[in-house]
Amino acid sequence: MKIAIVEDDINMRKSLEIAMGDYPQYEIHTFKSPKDALKKLDETFDLVISDINMPGMDGIEFAKTLNGNYEIIFITGNATLTRAIESIQLGVKDFLLKPFEIETLVAAIERSATVQKKAIKISPISTLKSTSFSGTSPALEKILSYVDKAARTDASIMLLGESGVGKEVFASYIHEKSARVNKPFIAINMAAIPENLIESELFGFEKGAFTDATEAKMGQFELAHGGTLFLDEIAEMPYPLQAKLLRVLQEREIRRLGSPKNIKIDVRIITATNANLQSNIQEGKFREDLYYRLNTIPLSIPPLRERREEILSIANAVLEQNCIQYNFATKNFDEDAKAALQLYQWPGNIRELISVVERAAILSDGSSIGVEDLFLEARGFGRV
Repeated sequence: MKIAIVEDDINMRKSLEIAMGDYPQYEIHTFKSPKDALKKLDETFDLVISDINMPGMDGIEFAKTLNGNYEIIFITGNATLTRAIESIQLGVKDFLLKPFEIETLVAAIERSATVQKKAIKISPISTLKSTSFSGTSPALEKILSYVDKAARTDASIMLLGESGVGKEVFASYIHEKSARVNKPFIAINMAAIPENLIESELFGFEKGAFTDATEAKMGQFELAHGGTLFLDEIAEMPYPLQAKLLRVLQEREIRRLGSPKNIKIDVRIITATNANLQSNIQEGKFREDLYYRLNTIPLSIPPLRERREEILSIANAVLEQNCIQYNFATKNFDEDAKAALQLYQWPGNIRELISVVERAAILSDGSSIGVEDLFLEARGFGRV
């Protein structure tokens, strides 16, 4: 997938270029201005990531010039509601507020329609869905037994665990095992939405609700009606908005911004976090009453280091998919590589494993992948 990054700040531009190097499935090209980008953009590019505030031609004008020919993700350090609404009207799907983690940007890329349409491409999320439940570790079997029981109900579920363990995959699995399987499953990352846009994103708005609201828009609760709404990074939800979410859970209805009417909704809520919400409650950052409504069934997903029986089966599945994706001849891990994969602690969990295997598949020579091809030494791991 070929991506253009347009950013006038040289430090930000270089940082993004280096960080995206960990995701070899994306071919990154950086430009210091929209005018430079316009000279190079052609039909081979799949996605444009652009700053908004730039000298000469800003991001909004740039997007208008592109005239819908490319999907756009905006990044900015100075978000305003007016700018955000302009972005929405231009069809921009994601709007990231600086500073952000590179994982947040990658998640936005994965959500893009361009990625979804490229079925041949293997994103971390799609790979996780097909490999996360490989193997038969006792830790996984235990949590899946709870998941299967919880899925048959409409009780609110809170998924706990470290980053990268596959919480969205578990949420999707719960939806697929439930009676709501034929209805929508919508996943939202609270950390990826600017604070001043979260309410309109969740609840929608009416025409004229605010400046530039030229037409009504359904929120994610309405779009998920009859199905499941997965709210990831729930700890990032602004405190004032938590009261509105609590009311939705209690009354089973929402109200669009600018509307006097309530709309009944039937949505199963699944949340996830890697934060300590008990500490957030004590610090006044998270409502205790909301916590108990969301935490009816808490499910703690074990990290990959506690599911070692699955590591090789996941790694082999990812490697096989990579070989198909990149038209490589069949490759396999040698015994030293297998031992290293099983001994490494995997602080980034399954997402890190996917990244390591994909890099090894691309950079290794021949049909055998050795421990040196895993580059685990660069991650603080000694040779086996």
